[in-house]
Amino acid sequence: MASKGKKPDLESHHKKYLAPIIKQFPFLLRITEWKDYPAPVLVVKERPLSAGDNSPRRKSAEPDSGSKSVEIGFIAGEPQRLCLPIFRQIVERVRDRGGVPLDLQRFLSIEGLRLRMNLPLDEEAGSKLGLIFRLQLRVKEFDRIELMARRIARFTAEEASYWLSRTTHFGPDANRWAVSGMRIMLGGQPKDPAVERMLEKLRTGS
Repeated sequence: MASKGKKPDLESHHKKYLAPIIKQFPFLLRITEWKDYPAPVLVVKERPLSAGDNSPRRKSAEPDSGSKSVEIGFIAGEPQRLCLPIFRQIVERVRDRGGVPLDLQRFLSIEGLRLRMNLPLDEEAGSKLGLIFRLQLRVKEFDRIELMARRIARFTAEEASYWLSRTTHFGPDANRWAVSGMRIMLGGQPKDPAVERMLEKLRTGS
């Protein structure tokens, strides 16, 4: 990818290396602006499932997935700021087909978040971010959001893909129940002192 030495600026890096390959990836991360939300807004979108897709989400998906990219979830404001270090850890593992890192973590910085563009996400990163974005919606306790994000970041690619599929591909009612259940499973209940204890262990790696 980029030559050794000084890295190109983010817009040049995106135009030269990322834009040409974005359609090869099953998910994308959009850095954008929405009315009524503080900028930037991060949005995960899932591309249509192909017939040869053998991922857990493909095996459990309903047959009709449509032909357009589907919005999985979004995050903005304080929850986004709080979880950015976790998001950077997730996306820094994304590589092209040749195994070369895409350096996506550079875009989740003060400089990068001023841009408005789409970034390619592989199955693992897209599933993890999509799941975090879905579960954090309407959760008012920031410690619970961080706890969910940290625990999802530790999922395997297969776990993340499977659990995302449970919240997206089984119809509105079943999807809603899965989201509600996973919020408790991964983030506990509001005002539960165990949330802070578990979160501190994850922060310190103990």
